[in-house]
Amino acid sequence: MVATSVTEVRRLLAIQAGTVALITVASVLVHHTESGRLIGIQKGILENPNDLAINIAINFPLCVAFLFAAKGKRARLFWGASLVFMLWAVVATYSRSGLLAVVVTVAICIWEFGIRGKRKAVLVGAVFCGFIAVAVIFATPNYLLRIESLVFGNIEGSGDSGSLEARQELLRDSLTLMLHHPLLGIGPGNFESYSGTWRVAHNTYTELGAETGVPGLCLFVLMLVLTMRKMRRVRKLPGYESSEDIRLWSSALWAAMAAYMAGAMFASTEYNLFPYFIVGYVCAVYRIASLPGTTSRSGEDESKDGNKGKPRYGMKREGELAWIR
Repeated sequence: MVATSVTEVRRLLAIQAGTVALITVASVLVHHTESGRLIGIQKGILENPNDLAINIAINFPLCVAFLFAAKGKRARLFWGASLVFMLWAVVATYSRSGLLAVVVTVAICIWEFGIRGKRKAVLVGAVFCGFIAVAVIFATPNYLLRIESLVFGNIEGSGDSGSLEARQELLRDSLTLMLHHPLLGIGPGNFESYSGTWRVAHNTYTELGAETGVPGLCLFVLMLVLTMRKMRRVRKLPGYESSEDIRLWSSALWAAMAAYMAGAMFASTEYNLFPYFIVGYVCAVYRIASLPGTTSRSGEDESKDGNKGKPRYGMKREGELAWIR
């Protein structure tokens, strides 16, 4: 709610996307592995292969938007190279939830930036990357076996023996705990110890339901649904047509949230910060787009008064009421 201009939102997004991009590039170059799977270079939310992959998927469309928004050659080179490293890192993590999230976010990026945005370069690049992806998958037998294990379960050589059966059991445990503790759950972060498995449920929705109860799960899902609806309504606001930045960030944030919602079905990410950041960005973009006078990144109005750099808090009441609705 503090961000009141497109420039401020862009800076926040640049910090997040740029940081994840740099960590991903460094992780690929250093190439620390755990059981053959790439891990993040730092201790934290990007260290685990699955967490690294799904957070790459969340931030991938933001990097795509910055690539199109970049003016200089160095900026375009940085974002373009980062996207290549991010795609490779997802493969190197051998994360199936991350792969699903990336497939969703790439598909939306192709639709939003390529088809709707009428950028032929995106379509050509997507076809080229598609051929490379297929070649990499077939050239890496273990990775292909791991993908097949999503459907066929325990496959010899997939490097994850018994994983499907174990995750099915964890899913049942989380559903059972949610049914036995429907109101308050067993407490945030307690699934691993309470279930006695010392493993996460690998499903954000059922694990959150088990730990916070059905009301907590309903609020979480409601937050995601309302965020997607608010993102769709941005396209009808005055600032959407007048600001190229808002059009870019609207498409990128939609792809990021969709990627998270898909990947969350196969990973425990309910206490990860990035999804909630996305919700905050969407609220800020919606509020800014609802105010008349919002313009593009080229330095025009951006809903400001004659005094350059000062946000016009006394905007017409219709914009504020639209944001509240």
